[in-house]
Amino acid sequence: MDVLLWGVAPYLMVLILVGGSIWRYRYDQFGWTTRSSQLYESRLLRIGSPLFHYGLVFVIAGHFVGLVIPKAWTQAVGMSEALYHALALSVGLIAGVSTLAGIVLLIVRRRRTGPVFMATTRNDKAMYVFLVGAIALGVWTTLVSAAQPGSAAFDYRETVSPWFRSLFVFQPDVASMAAAPMEFKWHTLVGMALFALWPFTRLVHALTAPFHYLFRPYIVYRTRDEGVSPGARRTRRGWETTGTRDRDR
Repeated sequence: MDVLLWGVAPYLMVLILVGGSIWRYRYDQFGWTTRSSQLYESRLLRIGSPLFHYGLVFVIAGHFVGLVIPKAWTQAVGMSEALYHALALSVGLIAGVSTLAGIVLLIVRRRRTGPVFMATTRNDKAMYVFLVGAIALGVWTTLVSAAQPGSAAFDYRETVSPWFRSLFVFQPDVASMAAAPMEFKWHTLVGMALFALWPFTRLVHALTAPFHYLFRPYIVYRTRDEGVSPGARRTRRGWETTGTRDRDR
């Protein structure tokens, strides 16, 4: 079971994520969108959207530092183990709670606003379950780590991080991940399920960046002539002399 979960499932998830995104782009380009609903309700959106998106930026950054950067590298630049964990717990907890609060507000808005709820597909509903689950489990792992005393605190950089990096060299360190506490395993499994659902939900918009805006032609704006009311066409002038005749006189 450990080999299946930590040695096979990650690659299966990547296959579904990449293959599903390619399929979605080729056969459902018009559906490759967030299906914006700002027109119907904006009060909760103004609060929930920044909380979720800005919090998610810090969550992603924290996962990158914790999973990708080896422990020896942070120690080499002079960051002690106590300082690293203090920053990881404090910043991670704030970012996780903000992200969780933001997505809860967005879900409440989606459920309470009729047209917005009607535009929610079944895949999106399933996505929200796994998204909230992944964020909530991430906050839970942070709280569990914070509640443990210093020497007894679990160091995921000695188990989860080596397993994660081993996937990129196609030599999964199954034993390291199998040694992690159950809350970290559930967080990882729910996260993989979320990424497998990603191409078939509105989250697919995150894979698109508007790079074409960097190369599009300039848009020319012209000011309206003075004395012409909006919507009125200015009287077309005929041929006029250039002033030569006046000078001849």
